[in-house]
Amino acid sequence: MADPKDLKRPAPPLAPTRDWAGALGSASPAAAPESDVGLMGSALYEKGKTVHNKRIDGPFRRFKWLVMLVTLAIYYVTPWLRWDRGPYAPDQAVLIDLANRRFYMFDIEIWPHEFYFVAGLLIMAGIGLFLVTSAVGRAWCGYACPQTVWTDLFQHVDRLFDGDRNARARLDKAPWGPAKIARRGAKWSVYVAISLLTGGAWILYFADAPTLARAFFSAEAAPVAYATVAILTGTTFWLGGFMREQVCIYMCPWPRIQTAMLDEKSLIVTYKDWRGEQRGSLKKAAKDPEAYGDCIDCLQCVAVCPTGIDIREGQQIGCITCGLCIDACDKVMADIGRPRGLIDYATLDQCKAEAAGAPATPAWKALLRPRLFLYLGVWALMGAGLLFALGTRTHTDLTVEHDRNPPFMLLKDGSVRNAYTLRLRNMESRPRAMEVAMAGMPAGTVMWTDAVSLENAAPAQVIDVPANATKLVRVYVMLPPDKSADAFAFRLTSLDEQGEQDVTETTFAMPGTE
Repeated sequence: MADPKDLKRPAPPLAPTRDWAGALGSASPAAAPESDVGLMGSALYEKGKTVHNKRIDGPFRRFKWLVMLVTLAIYYVTPWLRWDRGPYAPDQAVLIDLANRRFYMFDIEIWPHEFYFVAGLLIMAGIGLFLVTSAVGRAWCGYACPQTVWTDLFQHVDRLFDGDRNARARLDKAPWGPAKIARRGAKWSVYVAISLLTGGAWILYFADAPTLARAFFSAEAAPVAYATVAILTGTTFWLGGFMREQVCIYMCPWPRIQTAMLDEKSLIVTYKDWRGEQRGSLKKAAKDPEAYGDCIDCLQCVAVCPTGIDIREGQQIGCITCGLCIDACDKVMADIGRPRGLIDYATLDQCKAEAAGAPATPAWKALLRPRLFLYLGVWALMGAGLLFALGTRTHTDLTVEHDRNPPFMLLKDGSVRNAYTLRLRNMESRPRAMEVAMAGMPAGTVMWTDAVSLENAAPAQVIDVPANATKLVRVYVMLPPDKSADAFAFRLTSLDEQGEQDVTETTFAMPGTE
């Protein structure tokens, strides 16, 4: 074999220039309007080409099957799962109840004032995405991104109706006739069915699934439900059925962001050019084995790629790190009796070391680096903090609003009265009696909840709060003559076996104060 350093070739540009007929080459400014040509005379865009990827079997393809089946099952089945929360709460396991401003996830219930839990989960998801990208590149894009999952599903529908790669390409070029129209109509009907199920499943997360499903098909659902399903059906049909890799390359911002998280120590799908070059067929390699590398230029890596790129040209924005090219290349290497790993998960540093003659390093060792442990630590700390807050929160909550106009009333006997609006939250799925009491007020101060009568005036009041509800209560506090007060607090106590408390401080306005 020749010296690997001599076999290396410079990486080609990420976007080769094409003329306006679509052929590879340099675009002439005269071939297109001036506004569509860059300063160097290259076309700023090229016409999209349909990607027909070939079916392949291997570890990465089987893992994609597993992820696709699991994620689709979670998405379609979850709204139908039941979870018993008692007679006063919905029994849908996962429910975003916008009407009552609740979010239910199995045994967890999130109220509007607890939105920090949702914000924390979103931040954890972002940090998790940074962690995955820094560790194994765009693995999220290659396996679990909704665009990838539904595109993969639609591509399997293509194979079912049109055959594998070559058959689909021939059908695309064939003239329209009864047979092609029938086949396209049947395939697109399945596209529409999948898209309709996708949009229909989405709205089931926002209301009781069986009830909404019956109302939807009996034309009794709210107009917003039909509008949402129509929009999601259309976008799924278009993005998953036709746009496909163009979403990943042109529309998604993540490929641009990920470059800030990748370096020479990141695991990515890599073509080992020091081993594969010079490319040549088996016949040529048999005649002069020292002049050719392991790559026989079979183009199987290109044929199986869902975005249609050639991984041998180096890292590109179209690579979603799905690993299908690894499956294809390993199969070819096994067929011709050469070692696997010509295309593999590896870091650039590992490839440089191997090219210099160092022994191959296990890919998993690239995961033992400070940056990944830092991301993992931050992610774990946030998760632990959210779990702690969730486990220690009470199921009562008290909000106090002091009347501002007027801030106080001076009564005939010299007493001073202030009015407040209290919001008593019962965050359990059963009615509860709660006591509202004052803390920090002079002796003789009383409170009542009836603006007309002082019959029930006392330092504390017992109020019944319905299950999973917030009750608004007008409270009046009267300070005796010759007494003064500034700040005090309302204390809310549940009169049950739990005895949960919530304390909220407020002020008492008096003559001569602002």
